[in-house]
Amino acid sequence: MTKQIFLAPFFKLILAICLLLGGGISGAHAADYKLEPIVKGLDLPWGIAFLPDGSFLVTELAGTLHHIYPHASANQISAPIKGVPEVYYSGQGGLMDIVLHPDYESNNLVYLSLAVGTDDANTLQIIRGRYTGKALEDVKVIFEAAPKRNTPVHYGGRMTFMADNSLLITVGEGFNYREEAQNPYTHLGSIVRVGDDGAVPKDNPYYDSEMALPEIWSYGHRNAQGILYDSVTRTIFQSEHGAKGGDELNIIEAGNNYGWPAITLGQDYNSAQISPYTYYEGMEQPIHHWTPSIAPSGMALYRGDAFPAWRGDIFVTSLTFNKVVRVDMAGKKGQKVKGESDIFTEIGERLRDIRVGRDGLLYILSEGHERHPGGKIWRVSPQ
Repeated sequence: MTKQIFLAPFFKLILAICLLLGGGISGAHAADYKLEPIVKGLDLPWGIAFLPDGSFLVTELAGTLHHIYPHASANQISAPIKGVPEVYYSGQGGLMDIVLHPDYESNNLVYLSLAVGTDDANTLQIIRGRYTGKALEDVKVIFEAAPKRNTPVHYGGRMTFMADNSLLITVGEGFNYREEAQNPYTHLGSIVRVGDDGAVPKDNPYYDSEMALPEIWSYGHRNAQGILYDSVTRTIFQSEHGAKGGDELNIIEAGNNYGWPAITLGQDYNSAQISPYTYYEGMEQPIHHWTPSIAPSGMALYRGDAFPAWRGDIFVTSLTFNKVVRVDMAGKKGQKVKGESDIFTEIGERLRDIRVGRDGLLYILSEGHERHPGGKIWRVSPQ
């Protein structure tokens, strides 16, 4: 009896030390954070951008853009901002991502991704406008994916700026058009790169080539809803939906073919085989994958100071399992996956996006659920 009394606490102490030194369940002291909803009452929020004064711009899928003041005691969410073009709101289509120009403080330029068209002919479009504080003005279409399709799903629609102010855009393959992802003469199933004004950069891999459209940066993608450029290592990370399994985390390099649907680690939704190949010469492999599918919907790379143990790690929101997956990155350039862990599961809602704010804190967009409808913005700060 004496041994049981004293050895149990001893083994608990050893376990705690092992978890601390070896990374344990999360590898990043996951309990040392404070998670709080700071904005409520949103309608299917999709993207968020952080303004210099600490306020936010948030898109809602139905087509509205709001200016949100997280510290205001009243009128926290603005009326819909005027000047946003009409969207094709159906299925997965609507008003999607938002990013600010890297020189926003001097030019006030905002970029939005949206679905446009009709049931029979719709596509992904990127517009640019100048935000006055009340409306978008000087709105211009800088990219439109071709060809149009008759499916209201798989638009991609995520954007990220590179160091030279060029813009990367993910374009989905439209679900029923998956073979077109291997056709670089269309935009379907690709990542495209344009200048901040929509012009095609001359250093694009196919700018002077007849092998592909000049906007194509990479192809062979399914439905990528996460992309980011890491300015520290000059690495482009991308996450994309597989079918039934086979979700991917990729490092994107110019001109490469990422395989869909010729190679895949997933199955069709009816469990039929999509391809007999998981590898093929000349096609890239993901650095990490998920089966069963987590439905990756947004992505952030953390380089802030608030959570030193998470620095260099990638965070991916999951629509299917109502969680965030923290991907522990390692290696000289932080391009190797060491492991993963689930985090922020206590939210218990579909999670659409995760971003790092100007304050170095994490912000998460949730869509709500049946018992408590209404999307929220969650803030993650040190405990």
